[in-house]
Amino acid sequence: MTDQKSFHPRLLHLHVWAELGQLIRKNAVLCIAFAAAAVTSCIIPPDAQYLDYFDLKTLTCLFCVLAVVCALKNIKFFTILARKIVDCTGNLRMASLALVYITFIGSMLIANDMALLTFLPLGYFVLSSTGKNRYMAFVFIMQNIAANLGGMLTPFGNPQNLYLYTKFNIPTGEFMTIMLIPFLAAIALITLCCLFLPREALSISEECPHKLPAKRTALYLALFVLSIVIVFRVIPYWIGLIVIPLVLFFTDRQALCRVDYPLLLTFVCFFVFAGNMARIPMISQLFSGLLEKNTLIVSALSCQLISNVPSAILLSQFTENYPALLLGVNIGGTGTLISSLASLITFREYTSHNPDKAGKYLFLFSLFNFAFLGILLFISSFLV
Repeated sequence: MTDQKSFHPRLLHLHVWAELGQLIRKNAVLCIAFAAAAVTSCIIPPDAQYLDYFDLKTLTCLFCVLAVVCALKNIKFFTILARKIVDCTGNLRMASLALVYITFIGSMLIANDMALLTFLPLGYFVLSSTGKNRYMAFVFIMQNIAANLGGMLTPFGNPQNLYLYTKFNIPTGEFMTIMLIPFLAAIALITLCCLFLPREALSISEECPHKLPAKRTALYLALFVLSIVIVFRVIPYWIGLIVIPLVLFFTDRQALCRVDYPLLLTFVCFFVFAGNMARIPMISQLFSGLLEKNTLIVSALSCQLISNVPSAILLSQFTENYPALLLGVNIGGTGTLISSLASLITFREYTSHNPDKAGKYLFLFSLFNFAFLGILLFISSFLV
């Protein structure tokens, strides 16, 4: 009896540590951001200037878009829309192109991470239900690249875009002009890669069990339009912060609960980290000197080490050359697995279905991503 009593606390202790470890792995970037903020806060103790670190407009816009997307996702809007498009294709090549294009377009409208969370499960369903699992790594990688590069055309397509668009007050027309040529090049490269897939017959006989609720669909689309209008500065951002949570509170509280709050907290931590780094004279001089030499290359390389969102927040403190910085942190989303938060989402999704094929996936991922990185950097070097 004594042994049994002493055994339970030990089990509980191990369970708590296991849960903590899982939580840290699931929110690794947030933990790193928090640690970076904490360390720099020891160098630059909190004071009144900390209040200037936070870009409330960026955080509000990001929250509004994420909340509405969660509501649309809860009624299966994106899945049904994508499923109908895929059902119109007749072979592996066309179905894969449809999946990749849907992800590409989706990232322009709902941000890259949300596009992957929405359409990667659809890719898995299409390939697994038709016995084409051997192509899953390739299709997932193309969807990942499409999400990272498709989102670069619009201010709300990637989180770093929304931040830079707001911080430098970039005119919408100029923003899209800067990103247009790399965007078109990305479409061409992705399409070329997918054309190497065979035209194997592909069909999904199971009917979609879900139907869209007309009233909710119309309401959520209206909220989505409102959130986009806020991003484009047509109306004040605080209106969205009041209207969207209020409507969702009465129509879909789960959407408010499922917002990617760790992503928002990651932004908050990186705001603190970047603000503190900018106040350290030695760091300020180092980054200012490097960015003055080649903002495009430095920002793209920075993404390979600390991801594109923190790179955008950090480097924006040391340069006014936003065209090169914008290109660098978007193109820099390709490359290593940590160059974009969205890439970690894809890796997690793939390995959850294929735990024994992580090595093969990483090899193919690196091969395609570094090829895209090199080609797009070469093209963009003529633009800045």
